[in-house]
Amino acid sequence: MASQYDDKFRERVISEEEQYDGHIVRVTEQTVVLPDGRQAKRDVVYHADAIGVLALTADDEMILERQWRAPVKKVTLEIPAGKMDDRDTDPLDTVNRELNEETRLQAGHVEKIAGFYTSIGFADEFMTLYLATDLVPVGTELPQDDDEQIDLVTVDFAEATRLFEAGELDDGKTAMAYLYWKTLRLAGK
Repeated sequence: MASQYDDKFRERVISEEEQYDGHIVRVTEQTVVLPDGRQAKRDVVYHADAIGVLALTADDEMILERQWRAPVKKVTLEIPAGKMDDRDTDPLDTVNRELNEETRLQAGHVEKIAGFYTSIGFADEFMTLYLATDLVPVGTELPQDDDEQIDLVTVDFAEATRLFEAGELDDGKTAMAYLYWKTLRLAGK
């Protein structure tokens, strides 16, 4: 959405050099002209768009994945998530694929919660968060990613609250999913 402030803050890219091109991200260094005419450098990480899923069981428990995350050098608790790729024509395809691959479940009901940039200061990744309910086992299991080691954990709201307050739900998408769940509960839904 354009606004009256766009021109006041817009930077013009005058060059962009690729620094790295990997299987998940591409990194460039941009030289930009600031609105006041000065030049500056910007490191930019390009990443495919992604989805995250607040999957709630029939017992009103949140499904979390326990897995190792190399960048932070620790085991984390996260909601199911994944990047959109060539197999997906729509974000809902990604939701269904990731639920199948990671939880072996499919959702009878999926609704969009919100979309957001994951690290807007340096990356273009846009994530859409979904709520998935009416979960049942899949009929046909898709292959899981070879390099993922995931343990599934289900937590009730009280345990999720304890984890959140203890700083153990420190992944952004998972914290947002928990807060949305809390909002639903406060609204009596």
